Amino acid sequence: MIALRHVAAIAILPFTATALIPWWILRSDRTVPALATSPGALAVQAAGVLVLAVGLMLFASSLRRFATEGKGTLAPWDPPRRLVVRGPYRFVRNPMISGVVFILAAESMLLTSGPLAVWAGIFLAINLVYIPLVEEPMLRDRFGDAYREYCRHVPRIFPRARPWRTDGA
Repeated sequence: MIALRHVAAIAILPFTATALIPWWILRSDRTVPALATSPGALAVQAAGVLVLAVGLMLFASSLRRFATEGKGTLAPWDPPRRLVVRGPYRFVRNPMISGVVFILAAESMLLTSGPLAVWAGIFLAINLVYIPLVEEPMLRDRFGDAYREYCRHVPRIFPRARPWRTDGA
């Protein structure tokens, strides 16, 4: 049952952001995927592979933690029931969103697409507004002082250099 809940949440949210919308943008822009011919563009595409790997790692790790530790999904209608503060969550409060932003940036790099880079920026901007106005108040209500303490130590989108340790060290 949990697997089905995760598949539904992924199909609706990150799949839309990282596949359906980019497909629509590429189709509208008539971008055709191709291997770059100039050394600079080829370097951008190669870097895009690394950025994609980081994004997928953040997303997958976050998803696994939500399922195993949080006992919920990434969807706002089926959120984690426990506060997750381990793994990538020790560096940044929203590693799943960071992962999606990395994936979107990688898509723009791999396809050398300006319109996809704009979409990545729009997605980031939307979340920079949505998270503090909608998501964080719900998390404060659900997890109380534990979440407030976590917020004091771990940044929202841009990660800290060293992992936060809940033991106060």
